[in-house]
Amino acid sequence: MKNLTDQQKGSLLAFVAVMFITPDSLFIRLASIDTWSLVFYRGMIPFVTVFIGMLLIYKLNFFSMLFNSGYHGIIYILTFSVTNITFVVSIQNTNVANTLVMIAMAPMLSAILGAIFLKEPPNKKTWIAIAITFFAAVYIFYDSLQLGNIFGDILGLITALGLAVGAVTIRSAKKKNLVPAAVVGKMFVAIFAIFFVESYVLTEKDLIIVPLMCLMCVAVPFVLVTIAPRFIPAEEVNLFFLLETIIGPLWVWMIIKEQPSIETIQGGLVIIITIAIHSFLKLKKS
Repeated sequence: MKNLTDQQKGSLLAFVAVMFITPDSLFIRLASIDTWSLVFYRGMIPFVTVFIGMLLIYKLNFFSMLFNSGYHGIIYILTFSVTNITFVVSIQNTNVANTLVMIAMAPMLSAILGAIFLKEPPNKKTWIAIAITFFAAVYIFYDSLQLGNIFGDILGLITALGLAVGAVTIRSAKKKNLVPAAVVGKMFVAIFAIFFVESYVLTEKDLIIVPLMCLMCVAVPFVLVTIAPRFIPAEEVNLFFLLETIIGPLWVWMIIKEQPSIETIQGGLVIIITIAIHSFLKLKKS
């Protein structure tokens, strides 16, 4: 990693994170426990795992990094907690494709917030990529509106806004390590869910699905996604999340036959091609 440019580091971290995240929607669908039990485990297991890992690496410096994160840390804890909750509840209340399409709004929101608060207006190539992917997402979303899953769709939009605010917060605090703040955010998610959990019991397939999902699709990606915006602008990190818009529903389609609409497939292909070209041009320049 030492020989890579910041652009290459950030792009690699964001890409690997999103590849780990893509089966997440499938695991949420396969789990048979109630929504709030799922939210609890998605908070508690990554919290314990990453907290222990951070203590082994940084020892007591973990706490100094947490307190030194200041107001950036507080903002990130709040946005991280909210997005972790709204994402799961959204998936449970609408089609997977709908939630992921709403999350596709994150790059545009990141670009607007970054331009306003960080004075980092995206370059022409990034604006073009954001515009194309935005209209592709609207094209897909138009179909989902007909299905009347408005509650889940609104929570998906809140998730997108939370991702945008979180990425811009990390970008504005490039010299601070906000992973400890993310760890605390996971703890808050678990604590919040406790008030609504019906049962903590995991049986049969859930004994495998839930821990695997929490480690592979939650713990690993959240560390990578928290680091990536230190190297590349927030809207570029969130552009990679659009890969989940098409790959996530494909996993669900292949395994449990929840078929995405033709609009999702068409719009998704546009999104993938746009991100691939944009990333290639940015990496070539760097």
